[in-house]
Amino acid sequence: MSFDPGRVETLTFDSYSTVVDVDSAESALDEHLPEDVPTEQLSNLWRAHSIMYTLVANHLDTYDTFYEYNRQALTHALETFGVEAPEGIRDEILAVYMDLDVFTDVEDGMARLADEYEVYIVSNGDPAMLDAMVQVADIGDYVEDTISADEVETYKPDATLYEHAAERAGTDIERMAHTSAGWFDVQGASHAGMQGVWVNRDDGPWVHFDGEPDLEVGDFHGLADELGV
Repeated sequence: MSFDPGRVETLTFDSYSTVVDVDSAESALDEHLPEDVPTEQLSNLWRAHSIMYTLVANHLDTYDTFYEYNRQALTHALETFGVEAPEGIRDEILAVYMDLDVFTDVEDGMARLADEYEVYIVSNGDPAMLDAMVQVADIGDYVEDTISADEVETYKPDATLYEHAAERAGTDIERMAHTSAGWFDVQGASHAGMQGVWVNRDDGPWVHFDGEPDLEVGDFHGLADELGV
């Protein structure tokens, strides 16, 4: 790891698992599905497939919104566990992504960082999802804007979205640092030219693929401390 605070002019953050907790989607499954359904396993499969679909879409040169891929992934997870859920129930479960739990460090940590840096959200989520997340997390005063994969119809970790974010922010990509809980997102940002910051919220091991993050922190305050703000 070789993080250089002096190179940082603009900060970008991922959304899901970084600002808001995707594991809290399990509560929607608990609410709407029978008690004998293993909701934790179903939730994990749902999340894994929603990410997988975005990765495959990049390689097939096809595109749909993240919300729609999330819908398709939920349908697959339900079918895998033999759960019959009508469309109305699936819609209610999906809606949890508009109101996920926010990590406790986000608002105060981002407030510290926004005092010294321009802050953007860069996410695979489509614009309506990101608008809802900013409102739920109460970070509208600290975020300059949200930048969605929908704008370029290309998902992380393809370099296109990170390059687009640099253009939107008006910052040289090498003067940006991207923070994410997702290892592939950190790698994508690094390969595009940003400094990659991994927020290791569950104190787990790094995925040893093609190098390490430039910086590892436990929460947003750790990044603020590293930047001296």
